[in-house]
Amino acid sequence: MSSPALLPVHRLSAEIEAGRLSPVDLVEDCLGRTERLEPKLHAYVSVYAAEARLAAEAADKAIRAGHRIGPLHGIPIAVKDLVEIEGKVATGGSAAWKQRVATRTATLYRKLIAAGMIVLGKTHTVEFAYGAWGTNQHLGTPWNPWDPAVHRAPGGSSSGTGVAVGARLAPWGIGTDTGGSVRVPAAWNGLTGLKTTIGRISTHGVLPLSGTLDTPGPIARCVEDAATLFCVLQGADPLDARTLGHTDCDPWPTLRRGVKGLRLGRFPGTERVGVDAEVLAAYDIAVDRLAAMGADIVDVALPFRCHDLGHATGRIISAEAYAMLAGLAEDASAPLDEAVRPRVLAGAAISSRDYLNALAERDRLKQAYAAATRDLDAVLTPTMMTPAMPIASIDQSGSPAMLARWINLLELCALAVPCGFSAGGLPLSLQIVCRGYDEAMALRIGWAYQNATDWHERIPPMAA
Repeated sequence: MSSPALLPVHRLSAEIEAGRLSPVDLVEDCLGRTERLEPKLHAYVSVYAAEARLAAEAADKAIRAGHRIGPLHGIPIAVKDLVEIEGKVATGGSAAWKQRVATRTATLYRKLIAAGMIVLGKTHTVEFAYGAWGTNQHLGTPWNPWDPAVHRAPGGSSSGTGVAVGARLAPWGIGTDTGGSVRVPAAWNGLTGLKTTIGRISTHGVLPLSGTLDTPGPIARCVEDAATLFCVLQGADPLDARTLGHTDCDPWPTLRRGVKGLRLGRFPGTERVGVDAEVLAAYDIAVDRLAAMGADIVDVALPFRCHDLGHATGRIISAEAYAMLAGLAEDASAPLDEAVRPRVLAGAAISSRDYLNALAERDRLKQAYAAATRDLDAVLTPTMMTPAMPIASIDQSGSPAMLARWINLLELCALAVPCGFSAGGLPLSLQIVCRGYDEAMALRIGWAYQNATDWHERIPPMAA
């Protein structure tokens, strides 16, 4: 096997089970690729090379001794630098927190280790996870691996995870999504990203941006891997009250049932304004492919404009971010990103009345959306309005995530999957939006689409 790091997780697991691949060789391949490509890609804040090698050796010995603890024993993973590990630095993407040592360990990290996974390192994020372009002024912006010549936006805020998984430095990774931050880097790096419903995965030990909207989730090569990691991460956690009272989702019984007979809503024509022509063309072809597979495509009239809900989402994020970060943002001597500081400070202008009204309006919008889509299994949209843009052309006063933010506001779940490429060779993405807590349906539709296409199997030039 020339480079096992090029394989998706379900293939890696099968190779390890069959004795054809050792976790030692797999981890060494990932670390070797990282050593070679990381100077330009800049995906990682910290690489835990020594720890990963020790863990791989232990996994290899246990597996050879007949003590494999499960299908993910010895599988490497990259983790966003919002996830706390006791005794290790958790910067949250901020130069002001470069020496901030975590005093607790995130529940989701404990679940990764319990499943036998090996953490390769911490990946870069936009400062405080507050931004969808993926840029970071002080700690550095990862390089999108689909364009070796031009530094393009990696997508944020889970920028490093998107680049690490996209460039095959790691087979999968952890992101967080407050307004698109799993789906945006997944879309722009040619990957599959699952935005989970609030309360599906514990946020204990994950540095917050907006406690109302934050949701961790997997960034992977394919839907099958995303489903696997989702199942590991989900579940009730007494340290996170939002996870209590939900029955775990099991996507496997329905994952391969196809889309025949499902009713899927088509992106309204009013929402197509401002979306790149290549994005729309790829989206239309994807919808036609699902129709050819037996899905019933239905024109849907949404009771709002996604763009407007994107701004409403931003108000909640800004108010909650300011409540937590005002001290840093108002300290002129603190080394904060020039694009992030004003986003935090904007929360000062949001009164408690405005904030509570925004939460009440969210409840009304949730009811209106539920009524408009009651007969649908999912709504299909493009994930992004454009392909990844050159860093030099970015306008930091706006957000590229306006087709993603509204899903967080309405407490829905969504899956981003590759659906084509621009003429310049940049990945394009389809977004499958489902009701809250119906991740199984999003994964089912995504698996059917990927089983009929090969966009998710393409490898970026910088990973070959």
